[in-house]
Amino acid sequence: MRSFRSVMLFAFLLVCAGAAFATIFGTVQGVVHDAQHRPIAGASVIVKSATSDWSRTAETDGNGEFKIEAVPVGDYIVTVSRTGFNTLEQKITVISDSSPVLHFPLEIASVNQKVTVTAEAETANVDSVTPTTLVDRNDVARTPGADRTNSLQMITDYVPGAYVTHDQLHIRGGHQVSWLIDGVPIPNTNIASNLGPQIDPKDIDYLEVMRGSYDAEYGDRTYGVFNVVPRMGWERNSEADIVTSFGNFGQTNDELNFGGHTERFAYFGSLNGNRSDLGLETPVSQVLHDAENGYGGFASLIFNADPKDQLRLVTSLRRDYYQIPYDPNPNDSENQQFNSSELRDGQHESDAVVDFSWVRTIRSNMLLTVSPFFHYNSADYAGAPNDFPISTTDNRASRYAGGQATFSVSAAKNDAQFGLYG
Repeated sequence: MRSFRSVMLFAFLLVCAGAAFATIFGTVQGVVHDAQHRPIAGASVIVKSATSDWSRTAETDGNGEFKIEAVPVGDYIVTVSRTGFNTLEQKITVISDSSPVLHFPLEIASVNQKVTVTAEAETANVDSVTPTTLVDRNDVARTPGADRTNSLQMITDYVPGAYVTHDQLHIRGGHQVSWLIDGVPIPNTNIASNLGPQIDPKDIDYLEVMRGSYDAEYGDRTYGVFNVVPRMGWERNSEADIVTSFGNFGQTNDELNFGGHTERFAYFGSLNGNRSDLGLETPVSQVLHDAENGYGGFASLIFNADPKDQLRLVTSLRRDYYQIPYDPNPNDSENQQFNSSELRDGQHESDAVVDFSWVRTIRSNMLLTVSPFFHYNSADYAGAPNDFPISTTDNRASRYAGGQATFSVSAAKNDAQFGLYG
């Protein structure tokens, strides 16, 4: 019996050998003190998103210290106040898996005078050697073309070393990239077969791009890591938008989105569609059969069950079609045997993602995240029946179901993370 248990334990460890600690959360912690660096106890600390109504509060202890766990990636305004001192506001940027100690110096208030001191922005990832680019939805909305459904300009316009060639996204010279949504990896064996992005840029709140020097948890063949923080509805108040654009070559990109929130619940959803006569090739006269079209949907839900438990659901669905362009006047005499206008090869792609996360704040210095997921992806190439000398068909599909669990703990000035991914 003991031997059998040992074998089962060994098999379990093999199955769970792949560790994954990625999240979309960081920790905001710091020390509030006066001009003489004496700690200030009982100070009120409010961390509020710079782009939505999301906020958390804390109070400093006897050492002037505070800590707020499970703060999503993004830009925030920290407001520190205490009776007898001027209120301090400081802008910070939170990066995933970061927890540096920030300092908030308060000045003694003058009699009958209220002053708000605004400090320069500080990025809360000063302990990391990983070069990181953070793109938010306002950047995407202000950049022409970056919010198109089938565009990767939200990356190539902002991320150094990123470009599209051979119909694939490359970064730092390679196209092996890792995508995560809500901190959960999106496994995909069709990485060299898919032509379009899996997620509509208009559904992204923040895109965190790690460009190297990242931990081994992301693998040894990854040239870039794209961590998507989806829109959750905290920036809406039962609102809906219709976004549409039209251009040359029959181009249109359209989306209907809606969202809202209460104190404990937030939701966001969208439906989108796109088409263009300018698909895989440049718009030159000798290229025909170059249209593309697609449609999709996206939804996210977040529920704060209690102060310690948060439930998050993200789901996305896409369907895309690309015509394979051809030259109507081939110079090869052998190909003159058939009518090239009958070439009608096409690429059909489907993608579906469902991620559910339970975020549990065990104590002020302990955080547990459990995330089961499902991902379906297909890339089907269908040749026209009149292709000469042969009609090619290449269908690829993959289905993944699994989960990720991450446990983070902070003690004194040390942080530790443990995780399993399968």
